[in-house]
Amino acid sequence: METITDSWLTEQFYQAFGAGTGTGTGTGTSTVHHFYAPGRVNLIGEYTDFNGGLVLPCGIDRGIHLLIRQTTGHHAEFASGNLPHTARIDLNQTLARNGKEWTNYPVGVLQEFVKNGCELDGMQLYFYGDLPDGAGLSSSAAIEVVTAYAINTLYSLQQSKIDLALLSQQAEINFNDVQCGIMDQFAVAMARADHAIALNCDTLEYTHVPLDLGDYQLLISHTGQRRELADGAYNERVKECNAAVALLKPLTGATCLADISPEALETHGHILSDQLIRRRATHVITEHNRVKMADERLRNNDLTGFGTLMVESHQSLRDNFNVSSGPLDTMVDLALASDGVLGSRMTGAGFGGCTITLIHKDAIDNMIERITPVYVRKTQLQPAFYITSAAAGVREMTGEQ
Repeated sequence: METITDSWLTEQFYQAFGAGTGTGTGTGTSTVHHFYAPGRVNLIGEYTDFNGGLVLPCGIDRGIHLLIRQTTGHHAEFASGNLPHTARIDLNQTLARNGKEWTNYPVGVLQEFVKNGCELDGMQLYFYGDLPDGAGLSSSAAIEVVTAYAINTLYSLQQSKIDLALLSQQAEINFNDVQCGIMDQFAVAMARADHAIALNCDTLEYTHVPLDLGDYQLLISHTGQRRELADGAYNERVKECNAAVALLKPLTGATCLADISPEALETHGHILSDQLIRRRATHVITEHNRVKMADERLRNNDLTGFGTLMVESHQSLRDNFNVSSGPLDTMVDLALASDGVLGSRMTGAGFGGCTITLIHKDAIDNMIERITPVYVRKTQLQPAFYITSAAAGVREMTGEQ
């Protein structure tokens, strides 16, 4: 892969749109601006976000670059260095989805700005990323947030990063029909280097938690199983959790599952006669509690205790929420059987994608060498591994990167 520098990306932009003229009727004579948003990995707190609970994500050192140039026309043109599809839309017309193409994510963001009264001029947008496709590392949220941040900057709209995260979430819900919580967009927008974010998804209260891992590192393991989020399974979990809240509210007064303690679930859980609904509620309520403990253990530098919570999280996602998969379980099991590993779990919405492992830095190469042939034999999938660190959130880039 080419080294990703500002000059290299600018050259790719010019190849897509020309040095001075767009591919449409608009003339691109203004400055090409460079923005960047990281992917995110969730350390613990899965499926708690849309249930009003706590999450603990961090930005990672891979993400999405956006080069954007305003034009004199009224069309938005889209291209990518990673995906073959291109698009050209008329900003004076009603914006509509285009199948399952990646361009739905930035177009959905533009629609939200238009709905909010922003009059957009023509523009050319070129996206380039080094996030593995379909890995569950929030490439869609990174595209949304970097687009929102760029529009906010170029049009001097003075919206905060939290406002832009909320707008991007609405784009995902309204335009792409994924009933997502706020975690992904918030993490991409608000990430801080060498920190995780302890976020209350109900109130949006948050703190940055130092990630002082010492001799340990975060290892992302891509199962090779592509994760498709908007396939109905995610939205089905939302409905199941809402059903649990509706049954428990008269007994607990709770408006979301995160309001319910494990003790209250034990007392009132009999109302959840449907065992499927009860398992869904059990996961969310115990996972919310695990994030509380994880925050404390990280602040106390108790990495062993944090790793134990990661394992418990995966087991609950597998058994209670049923969002893991054979490849995810295999990857976690192989990691936990390796030297130097304190914890491992699936991360993201599941149904494929990645795991996150807390591992001693000196054990990484040996683990990868040992488990790769076993994993391939068991799953017939080719894994990929990425050592990562907690990185800063969305920003405008200047100079060589």
